[in-house]
Amino acid sequence: MNPITPGLAGHKGPRGDILLKLKKAQPATAKELADVFGISANAIRRHLKELEAEGLVVYGREQRGTGAPTYTYRLSENGEALFPKQYSEALRHALTFIAQNSGREKVREMFAERFRNYSEQLRTELVDATLEEKVEAVVKLLSQQGFMAAWSDESGEVRLAQHNCAVRDAAEQFPEICAAEADFLREILESEIKRDSYIPEGCNSCQYSISPVVSLSGPQDGASSDAKQEKR
Repeated sequence: MNPITPGLAGHKGPRGDILLKLKKAQPATAKELADVFGISANAIRRHLKELEAEGLVVYGREQRGTGAPTYTYRLSENGEALFPKQYSEALRHALTFIAQNSGREKVREMFAERFRNYSEQLRTELVDATLEEKVEAVVKLLSQQGFMAAWSDESGEVRLAQHNCAVRDAAEQFPEICAAEADFLREILESEIKRDSYIPEGCNSCQYSISPVVSLSGPQDGASSDAKQEKR
């Protein structure tokens, strides 16, 4: 079941589901949405028309491969505003004040401290946890902060997605926020982290590839033991 964010409380049912799906995967055609929800394309278009009348959805023509352009739908500015932003503009102004008076390094230090607190909160819960359990805990934490996080395991590749940026206005001006987040993920997941897409650059979500760090202590110890035996 898809969680209803506070902004979507007045759009429960199919229209709320459509808004949530567009937030995660826009733009989308009526047929693509119909396939997702298992209803007819005409029924989807009726819901989209009502959402358009509310100013929450816009559509346009998009060229996809060969052939005639097709109509695709995406959230309008008002539609995007339904999703959590956690006082992003106010945060941006506060960070600007800090940077001007104390330097940008103070901004990074502030968010590094914030994520350190998260690490301490999770570390006691994740003793001896698997990577999947750690990712699940991180997803829960980020979602509570308004980032609409989710994770998947695709053929052994673990991926973390954030479908909403709760601090987008601030993150666009202060990438130090995102750098501190990536450091947090590396530390708590004990993994290599690669950012594949980035909301402040216009992508629909922030996507991370997660690769566990392979310890070389085992082979090195074995090699050392073999060397000692050869010396004997």
